[in-house]
Amino acid sequence: MKIDVLTLFPEMVEPFFHTSIIGKANEKDIVQCQAINFRSFSTNKHQTVDDYPYGGGGGMVLKPEPIFAAVSALQQQALPSSHPEDVQHQPKVILMCPQGETFTQQKAEQLAKEDHLIFICGHYEGYDERIREHLVTDELSIGDYVLTGGELPAMVVIDSVVRLLPGTLGNEQSAVTDSFSTGLLEYPHYTRPASYEGMDVPSVLLSGHHENIETWRKKEALRRTWQRRRDLLEGKELTNEERKWIKEFQQHNK
Repeated sequence: MKIDVLTLFPEMVEPFFHTSIIGKANEKDIVQCQAINFRSFSTNKHQTVDDYPYGGGGGMVLKPEPIFAAVSALQQQALPSSHPEDVQHQPKVILMCPQGETFTQQKAEQLAKEDHLIFICGHYEGYDERIREHLVTDELSIGDYVLTGGELPAMVVIDSVVRLLPGTLGNEQSAVTDSFSTGLLEYPHYTRPASYEGMDVPSVLLSGHHENIETWRKKEALRRTWQRRRDLLEGKELTNEERKWIKEFQQHNK
């Protein structure tokens, strides 16, 4: 996968590409990441990338020209020279914006199937609407709050996506059992020691009985979801066993 981040502050993003899991994925050539200062695509001699909004109002608005030019250059690089019109090779152009679709694990799984992602990180008051309407393929938000720029949200999305790429994690099952990947929150984890200051690891996890352990994990994942995020269970098809477990939770909670 190739990931490009268009930003006015590449120094904010570049260390992230060389740290922890993302850094290892870069070293293994699983992903190729770069941060690009779209100011360099400005045709103004002062490299201006923003201007006052038409109609008045506070703040500055990012101009369309530099961002359109930057995305166009990256799209041309992505297209095979023999098939420059091939839309299948067109990258996803993602606008980080508080008005966008709320980012979820399911969206991360969709994006992990792409070959090339371009993230647009804005600053100031906002974007010229023509960027939103005619350039981007996806608008994403990481929550109902406003940050000073799109760099942190872009890094959140990239981290979530890259860890799903084959070979990124040491244990491929880690991503499969993550919270939200199964529609439920993840079950509790324990490690050594088996007993710590009177707090004991559940005996089933020490039993070596894999079937019983798997059943315990499914039940505890459901219990944690029922306790903390019941909204995730709305509309979810439950097995008879899962319905029985929820009745147990309800009885215990009375």
